[in-house]
Amino acid sequence: MSSLNGLVCFTNCLLPLEDGSLVERDLWIDERRGVILDSQKTFFLRRERPDRVIDLGGNVLSPGLMDIQINGAYGFDFSVYDGDDEAYRAGMRHVAEKIIETGVTSLVPTIITQEKSLYPKLLHLLRPFASPTTATLLGWHAEGPFIQMAKRGAHAPQFLVPARERFASFEELYGAQNLVDQEDWLMAEGDDVGVRVVTAAPEIEGVMSSIPELVKRGIVYSIGHSIATTDIATHAVYQGARLITHLFNAMPQLHHRDPSIIGLLGASPSLYPPASTPASPASPASPTSAPPHAHARQVSLSKRLAQLQVETGPAAAPKATSEAFDDQQTPPQTPILRALASTGELNLRKGKPTESFERPFYELIVDGIHSHPSSVRLAYSSYPEGCILITDAMKILDPHLHDGVHEWRDGKRFVKEGDKLYLEGTDTLAGSVVTLDKCVRNFSRFTGCSLGEAIKCATFNPARCLGIENKKGTLRPGADADLVVLDRKGNALSTWVKGKEVWKKN
Repeated sequence: MSSLNGLVCFTNCLLPLEDGSLVERDLWIDERRGVILDSQKTFFLRRERPDRVIDLGGNVLSPGLMDIQINGAYGFDFSVYDGDDEAYRAGMRHVAEKIIETGVTSLVPTIITQEKSLYPKLLHLLRPFASPTTATLLGWHAEGPFIQMAKRGAHAPQFLVPARERFASFEELYGAQNLVDQEDWLMAEGDDVGVRVVTAAPEIEGVMSSIPELVKRGIVYSIGHSIATTDIATHAVYQGARLITHLFNAMPQLHHRDPSIIGLLGASPSLYPPASTPASPASPASPTSAPPHAHARQVSLSKRLAQLQVETGPAAAPKATSEAFDDQQTPPQTPILRALASTGELNLRKGKPTESFERPFYELIVDGIHSHPSSVRLAYSSYPEGCILITDAMKILDPHLHDGVHEWRDGKRFVKEGDKLYLEGTDTLAGSVVTLDKCVRNFSRFTGCSLGEAIKCATFNPARCLGIENKKGTLRPGADADLVVLDRKGNALSTWVKGKEVWKKN
């Protein structure tokens, strides 16, 4: 059933706002244009009321969920290419068609470390894709091969490489045509949302100096599969790092003397210049600049990067585990101590301090396996505004799939036990099979936050990270009418794409 005048009103529902609150309010959409409307302006300009009114019975009407790290689903693996372009595209479409039953309306397909010759082909096939009845593929997330051997997880060690030619190494591997400026990456529908993510370890040769160019091109650089010290991780953020790949997994454990990558969530303002410090060429006033004291320790940082390369070469690398989960010991590290920034008078006003250091977003796999519920709550308590829920799901993700042994790749097989997935004959975790709507439910239970706040971490926060919060992950007027109806327990009841209902729970 469609509306005669194209206007649809959802009523008797709870709307999650961008601050995480839930409010009882109607929502108007234009199903012909597939956008959310400002009901007041629409009524006074068009002098019309919606011909179709949908009573949601007190349920939640949320923006469609967004998964910015997913390796595959419903039997298809984004990292596997058998030489048949049409078969690969059919697999992409199949995932996009099926995943809407989990409330996901946008995703960023992720490919893990591959043999060099496969990258240009895979990344060309993974260009943005959308149809009237499927989730939108927003571009691609290349995870590897510029990652740390000691934290490689399931990434093939023989394909890991340094970026000796700096950004040119990224262009050579991924294909220069796949690293165009964001403003030149146009989706089929004409939306200027060429979103891409690259995960790399900042301590790997050539990666740190490549970050500004990646950022300049609209690419989200994410710190991951890394043993970076606190200083190295912090320097990466000053260079433009905007995200942390699957927090807690494939990185050093939190240590009070060198909190490393995890420590970025609680970065102390005492270590960075106050916002009132006059801008200078070395000041962090520019998002890609280093802090003023960084130049004084640049030689030490360079030595530390070189030392990490020696400590973690192939001979020192332990056995690979799963894609994200990593119980390996981190190679020895010696923190680089620095003098605390002199900030003059202390803050005399109650409340949050003004900080010039912008903490990065961070991903969490909230299946209760990759990260303990208390660790999830600890991260969220430290920095709620940066939290992004992901699945990091493998091709075996399918809510209807039974437990048991299933085929993977390279002759290996999975064993699925509920949300736990491990390689047959081992106790090695092999990625995730949790759905994003379940992550939302788990997150609310693990942290004690409201359903609205949990939804924000799977909608508005990832959209902000990707810079598309004006179109996705929000209920703002003018945004795409990609919606999911959830009951008050967070279960998906129906999914809407561009104003059309494309799935409904039986």
